[in-house]
Amino acid sequence: MTDALPTAYHALSTPVATIDGQGRLAAVNPAFARWLEVGGRRLAGLPLVALEVEGDALARAVEASGDRDFLRVNRIALGYPGAAAARFADLLLTREADGWLLEVHPVEEFPGEDPALALPSALSAALKGLAHELRNPLAGLKGAAQLLARRAADADARELTGLIESEVERLAALLDRLLSPAPPRPFEALNIHAVLERVLRLAESDAGWSVRLARDYDPSLPELVGDPDRLVQALWNLVRNALEAGAANITLRTRAEHGLRVGDQSHALALRLEIVDDGRGVPEELSERIFLPLVTGRAEGSGLGLALAQQVAREHRGSLAYRSRPGHTVFTLLLPVADGAGASA
Repeated sequence: MTDALPTAYHALSTPVATIDGQGRLAAVNPAFARWLEVGGRRLAGLPLVALEVEGDALARAVEASGDRDFLRVNRIALGYPGAAAARFADLLLTREADGWLLEVHPVEEFPGEDPALALPSALSAALKGLAHELRNPLAGLKGAAQLLARRAADADARELTGLIESEVERLAALLDRLLSPAPPRPFEALNIHAVLERVLRLAESDAGWSVRLARDYDPSLPELVGDPDRLVQALWNLVRNALEAGAANITLRTRAEHGLRVGDQSHALALRLEIVDDGRGVPEELSERIFLPLVTGRAEGSGLGLALAQQVAREHRGSLAYRSRPGHTVFTLLLPVADGAGASA
């Protein structure tokens, strides 16, 4: 299957394929087959558009290409027909004499100015003022939780008061960061599923029995090096958004991702975390601005949760992306694993 590709493409970590004049996969490199987790021979002759999981954006882009020699199709979910897993990527298509050369980039290939990385100075000053005003109420909450813990008669009540205390401490640490910025603390080895369990516990306390929370974990994943509190913050923002979008079912899924490229860095292995929900979805008018600060689809929303989640992803050399339609939204956090990590999570 790979014989029709130039030899130079065989060793690339970027998935590459050639498309014939009828829009069928003519050849793929090993990275392409690994990315879809299917043997290269099974892809031979498959129509490219058959890989599109949702909608027909890819088919429409190719049909409307006209005399253009280059196409870029963003935010496409691809997967082998009948397979449970889908992959989210940007596609670059370059016209060749008898078809197209396709490059698949699991995340955005071309880094540029990202307005979500920095808040305006006026907003920063406002946040610092808010942080100062919140410190005393948080101290009161922590004291009340400690008093309740002493009176708690059963293990469940003590667990809930412990959760309140730990979350108050986490929020207090965030406020301290706003008031007195300090260098990020050193990363540490962590179990990503332990992080997700903390997020699920918060979700269970927030939503009660009105929402079904499901786990779909890959137990073979290695440990990750990172900041567990920052990851809890990012993932809890994503789950809370799903709750506020009216989701009745939320799934936290983990998988291994091979041959990942983030910006100009290639990574042999990454952890893929997906928050899947059946809520209302991302409003179409916000789809291109959803990660910008102060952009929100809710009147009571702050518009900071997704911007902060994206910042946490970048702190861990990773990326955050999404795909959404009413009734099915998936936020995908990709976190590269350091070379040599091998302990099971």
